[in-house]
Amino acid sequence: MTGPPSQRDQQAAGRSGGGAADRSGPGRVSAVGAILCWSTGNVIVAQFEMPGMAIAFWRLVLGSVVYGVVLYAGGRRITRADLRLALPVAVVFALELGLFFTALHHTSVANATIIGSLQTIVLLAVAARRYREPIGWWLAGVGTVALVGVVVVVVGGRSDDGGGLHLRGDLLAVAAMVFFSAYFVLVKEVRARIDTFTLQTATMAIGALVLLPFAAVDAGRIVPTFPTWSQWGWLALLLAIPGTGHFLMNWAHLHVTLSLTGMLTLAVPVLSTFGAWLVLDQVLTGWQAAGMVVVLASLVLVVRRDARLEASAPD
Repeated sequence: MTGPPSQRDQQAAGRSGGGAADRSGPGRVSAVGAILCWSTGNVIVAQFEMPGMAIAFWRLVLGSVVYGVVLYAGGRRITRADLRLALPVAVVFALELGLFFTALHHTSVANATIIGSLQTIVLLAVAARRYREPIGWWLAGVGTVALVGVVVVVVGGRSDDGGGLHLRGDLLAVAAMVFFSAYFVLVKEVRARIDTFTLQTATMAIGALVLLPFAAVDAGRIVPTFPTWSQWGWLALLLAIPGTGHFLMNWAHLHVTLSLTGMLTLAVPVLSTFGAWLVLDQVLTGWQAAGMVVVLASLVLVVRRDARLEASAPD
C-alpha cells in the first residue's frame, strides 16, 4: 500500500484536470474568501432566533434543494461513487454544524470561539504527519503568536457577553472543533476524485438526513418545527454567505496546503468580532483592536510565505 499523497502530488492531480496552469494562487484567494464568508456567517447567526440544531438542519435541507436543482438542471447526476466519497464528509460536517450552533446556546461566544481556534493546532499536526507538509519552527511560532492574538481579541470583550464557565456548552464546542478538523481532512482526501459542486450537494443532502433525528429530538416532535417566512430568509442568507464559504474552501483544498487553511481559520473569530462591532454595535476595546492587528499581520506573513514557497518549488 502507498501512503497518502503529499501536497505537491495533490496539486499536480488538480492541474491534470485543468491544464498545466498552477492554481495555488486562486486557491489562496478562494481560501481567504471562505474565511470572510464564515466570519460574516457568525454575525448572522448571532441575530437568528432559532434553536441551534434546527438552524443546522433546515440550512442543510435548503442547501440540498437549491444545489440539487442547479446540479440536475445542468444535466449532471450524483452517482453511487460520489455518495460513497461524500458520506464521511457529510456525517462529520452535519455533526459539527449542529454541535457548534447548539454550543452557542449553552456557553459564551468567547468560550466557543477560543475552543474552535484550537482547530489550527490539530490541522498543523495532521498536515505534518499525514501530508508531510514542512511546518518548521517559523510557522509554529507565527501560529502561536496568532493564537495568542485570537485569545486577546475574544477575552478582551468577555465582560460584555458574561463569559463564565458553562461545561456542557464547552464540551459541545470541543466536539464541534474535532469534527470540523476532521471535515477539513476528509474533504482534502476526496477532492481529487470528486468536483466541488457535486461534493457540496451530496454533503448537504446526506447531512440533512444525519441531523434529522437530532433536530427532531431537540424539538420534541417527529418533524422539526417548520421555519417561518422570516426564518427562511435568514436560512437563505446563511446558505448564500457561510454556505458559499464552504464551497470556496472545498475548492481550495485541492490547491493549497492544509497548514495554510488551518492557519487562516484563526482569522474567523477576529473578523467576526470586527463585524459584530461594525453591524451589531458591540463594544470593541483597544486590547481587542491590538489583538486583531497581531492576528491579521501574522496571517499575511503566512500567506506570503506560502506563495514564495510555491513559486520556488520545482515542477
